Amino acid sequence: MDIGYHPAILITADTISALRDIKPPRDLFYLGWWFILLLVLIFSGLILFILYKRKKDKLIKEGEAIEEPIMVKKEPIITEDLERDFKMKKKKGIDSEIERHDEIVNRMKEEIKKVIVGQDAMIEKALIGLFSRGHIILEGMPGLAKTLFLKTLSQIVDTSFNRIQFTPDLLPADLIGTRIYDRKTGKFYTRKGPIFANLILADEINRAPAKVQSALLEAMEEKQVTIGDETFKLNEPFMVMATQNPIEGDGTYRLPEAQLDRFMLKIKIGYPSYDDEGEIVKRMTTGRAIKVNTVTLPDEILKIRKVVDDIYVDEVMKKYILNIVFATRKVETNGIGIEEYIQFGASPRASIYLTTTAKTHAFLRGRGYVMPEDIKAIATEVLRHRIILTYEAESEGVTTDQLIERLLEKVEIP
Repeated sequence: MDIGYHPAILITADTISALRDIKPPRDLFYLGWWFILLLVLIFSGLILFILYKRKKDKLIKEGEAIEEPIMVKKEPIITEDLERDFKMKKKKGIDSEIERHDEIVNRMKEEIKKVIVGQDAMIEKALIGLFSRGHIILEGMPGLAKTLFLKTLSQIVDTSFNRIQFTPDLLPADLIGTRIYDRKTGKFYTRKGPIFANLILADEINRAPAKVQSALLEAMEEKQVTIGDETFKLNEPFMVMATQNPIEGDGTYRLPEAQLDRFMLKIKIGYPSYDDEGEIVKRMTTGRAIKVNTVTLPDEILKIRKVVDDIYVDEVMKKYILNIVFATRKVETNGIGIEEYIQFGASPRASIYLTTTAKTHAFLRGRGYVMPEDIKAIATEVLRHRIILTYEAESEGVTTDQLIERLLEKVEIP
């Protein structure tokens, strides 16, 4: 780079000849002046050079150098970086643990698919809920094997299963149990309700009154039930799968947002394809029950949960999750253009559950670290029941799924 001109002393042949012809003492006087002039010019050039160098260094430091700045495009984090960080921070033996449990999970899926046809997405996301210590809302039309799925899962894992049909006349005691007086002994004893099982199907939860819904949600949150003056711990693993019918509104009690927020996932299921339904008819019209094998035990589910806890989440991935959740709240400033459709955004539970379920999704993919695709794969199920739409969105037919899809397209990885 050209930094300017520097002063120099040019000594020509005539000058040298003139210096040779100098005669003392008068010529010595002129020689002294030439010498002083030479020193002045040298020092002046040196001072100018130092001042210029300082100015240039200052300009470069302040980012005002003459060269055009090089614009570096921010690239998404790559797999190799996460693998390197994971190998540095992972706990000993997690690879072998993931591989060992991956075989168990695959066998579980195979046994479930003996009975359930064409609902692969529901199967995987329900397993994510089970391995993440969460509860699930399952929304779909009647007859889509919601009860059959959970019953089959209980047989495969060898756990207890109860189905509770929620109705408008249901009481909390019908759910959690009550104290009963024994006339022979003259004492009260506790009769436990159907909530005391590992897997609970709360069928049509929106048909029960608010006090019954609250009793169920308290058990979900606290993992314990109080009957009279006694408190009972619920058995682990414990998971509630609540179902809702999307087409019927008569005789129902809409779940408040505060109660919906306690569910980790909301899974929507649709009708099977033509070929899948043909296979369903073939399997279900033989008059013989389809037998499934027990492939694991409840203790193994608890071990899988501990393995999921050890899945590595990089700080970049945590920031990405926070950016997604905060984009649902700060709709006026996020630049995505959805401010007119969102009234209230997702709660902090969304950040917690999105991190946990992303770890479980990575586990199901055989990885010990979370990638952006793990977050995107489960974000809709975590967020769809936590975003409250405006009247404009409802009137225009805009759904939460559409808004979440747009958020995932626009929010960049830090």
